[in-house]
Amino acid sequence: MNKYEELKHILDTSKSIVFFTGAGISTASNIPDFRSANGLYNEKGGLYRPEEIISHTFFMEHPELFYEFYFSKMVYKNALPNLAHTFIGDLEKKNPGVWVITQNIDNLHQAGGSKHVIELHGSVHRNYCMNCDQFYDLEGTLKVGGDIPHCPRCGGIIKPDVVLYEEELNENDIRGAINLIAHAETLVVIGTSLVVYPAASFVRYFNGKNLIIINKERTDYDAYCNLVFNEDVISVIKKIQQISDWFWLKII
Repeated sequence: MNKYEELKHILDTSKSIVFFTGAGISTASNIPDFRSANGLYNEKGGLYRPEEIISHTFFMEHPELFYEFYFSKMVYKNALPNLAHTFIGDLEKKNPGVWVITQNIDNLHQAGGSKHVIELHGSVHRNYCMNCDQFYDLEGTLKVGGDIPHCPRCGGIIKPDVVLYEEELNENDIRGAINLIAHAETLVVIGTSLVVYPAASFVRYFNGKNLIIINKERTDYDAYCNLVFNEDVISVIKKIQQISDWFWLKII
């Protein structure tokens, strides 16, 4: 049994599976990641570093510049779920013990069919007025217009429900994520270098049978894994799908 066959067997037989995903799972949907050679954090030019722009302090002091960067670099309203998102969504339909814990803010897991999702860093599809707490979805926020979206109801600034640098993760999300990981039979890490804390530290709570990492670059956790795939997740999924197709062809 090669490692792709082993991965398929694990996914087919595990009762509880947690997929812990990062930006690398969405690159096939034409959303850039952050830390690769072509990632957002390695873009040159501009007066401010991307990490500085997407901080709480910068948002409060320079909301116009924040939104200029945010809408052009972090919001992809026309992005569609790719094979990885739909694969996980389809797996959840067969196995109600499948959950997603994602660091992404793009909503593509839900668009791909997943219902059991914890969004550690929030979502571009949720926005709130900082003054009156009025909710706006992405379309509503874009419809408001202006360099800085202001609430039509009270005039307050609308803020995306995403976790910026200097902000803390939601406590309920933290507890939920740790509980799921601690009780999962299988943990599959996809498209994250596991360097963003505190989210990356959640992997330490895993006590199950199968720890699997699918990420182009090596991580500090590779040595502790049952299986490691240093390649694109789409490539891995296509290979395990081919195993299924070949199995049925042999039977026929």
